[in-house]
Amino acid sequence: MKQNILVTGASSGFGLLIANQLHQSGYNVIGTSRNPSKTQVPFKMVALDLDSDESINTLPERLFKEIGKLDVLINNAGFLVNGIAEEIPIELGRKQFETNFWGTIKVTNSILPYFRKQKSGKIITVGSITGLVAFPSTSYYAASKHALEGYYKALRYELTEFNIRVAMIEPGSFKTNIMSNASTTVNKIEDYNSLRAKSQKYADFIVAQGEDASKVATKVLKVVETDKPKFRNLVGKGLSVLVNLQHFAYGFLEKTILKQLNNA
Repeated sequence: MKQNILVTGASSGFGLLIANQLHQSGYNVIGTSRNPSKTQVPFKMVALDLDSDESINTLPERLFKEIGKLDVLINNAGFLVNGIAEEIPIELGRKQFETNFWGTIKVTNSILPYFRKQKSGKIITVGSITGLVAFPSTSYYAASKHALEGYYKALRYELTEFNIRVAMIEPGSFKTNIMSNASTTVNKIEDYNSLRAKSQKYADFIVAQGEDASKVATKVLKVVETDKPKFRNLVGKGLSVLVNLQHFAYGFLEKTILKQLNNA
């Protein structure tokens, strides 16, 4: 029988690529988006708003009308708040966490009773290299991704006895629409004008050098097909070096990022 896989945020970006890859590989994919009727895809779509408790709480009932069993949950939905930390209103920073962190956790919690009952399941969450290594103008986004990393690291231990596997996908820089869809602030602090310009130029450079995003979908497929996947699954060139520098030579990493920022 085909495995049933739920992919949140499947209308664009990584989510759409992941859902299409899994569909083409023979899995029964159910994608989610806020407005599923606006997306033309070859797989089933259901409505889900990570900022709405009602939408999340009714998801299992709506989902299991379509399928009898869920094998894999892929948490992908989220967005980017981009900008200098001090300039970002707390309300916008809080919204970043409500969607990226709390929304993801609530979706997971809504599915966990079914996974525990069937004594099987796989939870794969799309994080980011910024959940391990932070960069300028990504303060709240990086914080939300760091939080996901810590939460699912603990959850992985708690679900072992139920045969539920937990894994993170940590992409580096890839060509997606995340920057064009980013939220930011209109209140600028003059003291940061120079840094803001450098940060934007640096971000544009990183995006321009981004890899083909289909590599992330391929990595997710590999994790889906692995019985006991490792927790952290990096995707992208040079990420292992970055992570090692973060843990063992942070001073050198910091100098390297500042140098790249100033030369951008």
